[in-house]
Amino acid sequence: MNWTTHGVCNVVEALGNFNRYDTDLALREGVMREGAAWADDALHEMGAALGRADLQEQARLANVHNPVLRSFDPQGRRVDSVDFHPAWHGLMRGIFQRGFHCAPWERPSPGAHVARAAGYLMQGQVEAGTLCPTTMTFASLPILRREQALWSQLEPHLLSREYDPRDAPLSAKMGMLVGMGLTEKQGGSDLRANATRATPVAAGGRGEPYTIVGHKWFLSAPQSDAHLVLAHDETGALSCFYVARWLSDGTRNAVRVQRLKDKLGNRSNASAEVEFQDASGVLIGEPGRGIPILMEMATYTRLDNVLGSSALLRAGVVAAVHHARGRAAFGHMLADQPLMRAVLADLALESEAATALALRLAAAFDRAESSPLEAAMRRILTPAAKLWVCKRTIEAVAECMEVLGGNGYVEEHALARMLREAPVNSIWEGSGNVMALDLLRAFQRESHSAQALLDWLASACSGDAILSRAMAALEALIAEAARDPRMGRSMAQELVLLVQAVLLRQHAPQAVADAFIVSRLGCARNGRIFGALPQGVDARAIIERAWSGD
Repeated sequence: MNWTTHGVCNVVEALGNFNRYDTDLALREGVMREGAAWADDALHEMGAALGRADLQEQARLANVHNPVLRSFDPQGRRVDSVDFHPAWHGLMRGIFQRGFHCAPWERPSPGAHVARAAGYLMQGQVEAGTLCPTTMTFASLPILRREQALWSQLEPHLLSREYDPRDAPLSAKMGMLVGMGLTEKQGGSDLRANATRATPVAAGGRGEPYTIVGHKWFLSAPQSDAHLVLAHDETGALSCFYVARWLSDGTRNAVRVQRLKDKLGNRSNASAEVEFQDASGVLIGEPGRGIPILMEMATYTRLDNVLGSSALLRAGVVAAVHHARGRAAFGHMLADQPLMRAVLADLALESEAATALALRLAAAFDRAESSPLEAAMRRILTPAAKLWVCKRTIEAVAECMEVLGGNGYVEEHALARMLREAPVNSIWEGSGNVMALDLLRAFQRESHSAQALLDWLASACSGDAILSRAMAALEALIAEAARDPRMGRSMAQELVLLVQAVLLRQHAPQAVADAFIVSRLGCARNGRIFGALPQGVDARAIIERAWSGD
């Protein structure tokens, strides 16, 4: 008797090997125009390596086998170690080899931040948890290199392309990771409510040793070789301290990991609650300047939040278009059905706008000292972009999952993991309200740069009726937000949408720019549901531009 109950047909095979750089026209064009054409060959090689199918299996394994806290060794000694699956270490090894933790500092050159941003954006499409220790290490370098005595010890390790996962004194290692320790349970984003205290061992001051007592409610990547920690110094002011995992005498520092967080997503990455039990630290920067120092770090990490969300958005679009081209329903391929084409094209517009904005921000990090406009892009636009792009990605990835239907909702497909990953970029390094308040503060304190940004926008909008109306509405909203901070989120949204529209008008094909502008800023604006595109949009051309890998 034949017990075969079904045949396997009309199913979509997983993506095989492909080049993440060559198949992403928006990314490649952005690299060229933003000053990193010199990195084209290297990015092509990275794109091929990061598009290998076996990396998706590494990503899956790193998220199935989550990090495990090992508090004691077999002899009963306190070790506070975190054990990771080999897949995690394999992914981290690739990140170090590509220099995403250090390249612009190791080899500074025009376009260095753009080249690194493009590679980071491709890496983020593979696996998101590994981005956290990468970003924190990257952001720590400009802080630490100002500390001459400490930097002389750390430079070879921080600029090393050798990933070294061993839990050992720094003198025995090739490379290193650096994390941040800010958040406490009673304060959250309100860092001035922190209670951790640092006491000088002797006279105190910059570069001098302190003992630290307190806790941190979220300390990501506790396996890092050091953390930059915020604590009150002997004057009561908040200062920044370098707290190593191992001391120079080969003993462990008194940083006790209480437990690992059981998070919704970002599960491959360890996040911990820790206590400092007279831990040893060194004062970084001037006393009382802890928050400004760590906010300088946050400027870089917030750019990476935008890049990380853009990566998830891009990966979701690729998965959705690939599925729709390989799956038939109701007698036609999904990708050929008008409603599905509208959804896919709308998602592709969102992805291209996010990529264009992210690379423009990275270019501002390369050129921040060159003009008030570049300074504004870096200081003012970055928090606004973090607010908008990171939140928009959550909705977009959910829509990409819906294209796959029930298959997208199961853990065998990467979209389930991507959707769980998406909210973290909105939360970490400052939630939406914190970003909105930071944007308002930047407009007030950086008025010269803010005006340069508005002048650039006004000039770019000139001659386009829809953009000119949006510009006038934005200026009115900015004036209103100066009186009423409740308008901060609306101001961020309209600012980012207008910048994205201008970038696409200047650099994208007309079909892409027209569709984005009329759907986001024009009279056809239809709330926030994907797929509600107006008539006349060339959806097929937009989708083909977004993904030609099938």
